[in-house]
Amino acid sequence: MDEALRHPDDPPPTRLTSMKRRTFLGVLSGIGISGGLFPGILWARMQEVEELTPEVIEAAEKLAGLSFSTSEREMMLERLQENRSSFDDLRRVEIGSDVAPALHFDPSPAGTTPPSGGSRVRPSAPGALPDPGRPEELAFASIVQLGALLREGSVTSVQLTELYLDRLRRLGDQLNCVVTFTEELAFEQAEQADRELEEGRPRGPLHGIPWGAKDLLDTRGYPTTWGAYPFRERVPETDATVVERLDAAGAVLIAKLSLGSLAMGDVWYAGQTLNPWNLEQGASGSSAGSAAATVAGLVGFSIGSETLGSIVSPATRCGATGLRPTFGRVSRHGAMPLSWSMDKLGPLCRHVEDCALVLAAIQGPDGLDRTVREAAFVWDGEAWDGGSGLSGLRVGYLETGFNGDGEERERDREVLTVLEGLGVELEPVELPDELPISALRIILSAESAASFDSL
Repeated sequence: MDEALRHPDDPPPTRLTSMKRRTFLGVLSGIGISGGLFPGILWARMQEVEELTPEVIEAAEKLAGLSFSTSEREMMLERLQENRSSFDDLRRVEIGSDVAPALHFDPSPAGTTPPSGGSRVRPSAPGALPDPGRPEELAFASIVQLGALLREGSVTSVQLTELYLDRLRRLGDQLNCVVTFTEELAFEQAEQADRELEEGRPRGPLHGIPWGAKDLLDTRGYPTTWGAYPFRERVPETDATVVERLDAAGAVLIAKLSLGSLAMGDVWYAGQTLNPWNLEQGASGSSAGSAAATVAGLVGFSIGSETLGSIVSPATRCGATGLRPTFGRVSRHGAMPLSWSMDKLGPLCRHVEDCALVLAAIQGPDGLDRTVREAAFVWDGEAWDGGSGLSGLRVGYLETGFNGDGEERERDREVLTVLEGLGVELEPVELPDELPISALRIILSAESAASFDSL
């Protein structure tokens, strides 16, 4: 338990060993002995009583050789009662013997294989370019447009870096979206990007584009705080895989952006990150800073993460274009683990094609995150430009999610109307009524508890 969270009158819990709990449990499991002694005892006691009380928890502690304070037992009680109810819901679902346990997660439907062949990216034509002499136009330009200006020499990466850093300093405080500036690194990368462009050696669509990282991605020599006060001085020695890959793509990292503390919500240790469209409203979480900074034109693009809505939700709230990739598409190595079996990393941008170009740069195996598979990613912007590439594409949509009330229903149905106008074949789908989706939060609760056992 974090000292900042402990009541001054509470004694520290006594332990049988100074070894970290997770290590201790791992050792027991390795020699064939159940490591979950306290949870097992507690679960057994819960089956014997009608009501779960602090006294039941205290009895289980004694058998497990642990000791918690009164306030710690009260903290456990509400969540244990919720979990007990959720387990009851899960038990009502009949699962046949033909359903294998999740020993290895593969998101591909049965009988299908991941896309094969090599990954290929061809951006669309940039169209009318913004005026390089008008900073406001540059700030909100797409990656394709900025890339075209860089390659023709109308603007340099150093100039773009200065532009976005200036906007971050002027407007970042209003949105409370910046945790750390990476200014020294940014100018080193921007100057190198300009030299390579002058030599005719562009690395790809992201070459010279300034970007911001959600502050759960490790950056060598710069703090990665996870938005939580106990980790505000945490400085990693290596870069996350996504950071390395964007560096290799020629992108320029200019800032670490805010996230809700430990990737939950939009409130971090310096306060709440705000929606650029409404400063009376939070940006939603947990990729709050990434969405807010991108929408406000403070970065060319950003990287966020999603465990349970943390890209989609702030993108919806702030009006960004967010892409939550399939689990196993992007390496999480060097990113704070909230839930090992649920975390995903993906881009937050101002344009759909921007998301495709960023995903192309960060996706694929690295040999470090063993959940990531080799699967081709192909983006042909010229073929898809204007929507012609959508003709005949079959898209499933959750029908009940588009049957809201009033203005919400009108906006949602308009999305379907636009897709139909582009030639998309819409197919309504529904989740099984008997599936207790909310109860599956147990996975997130259990894994995040294990991840942050030290707190």
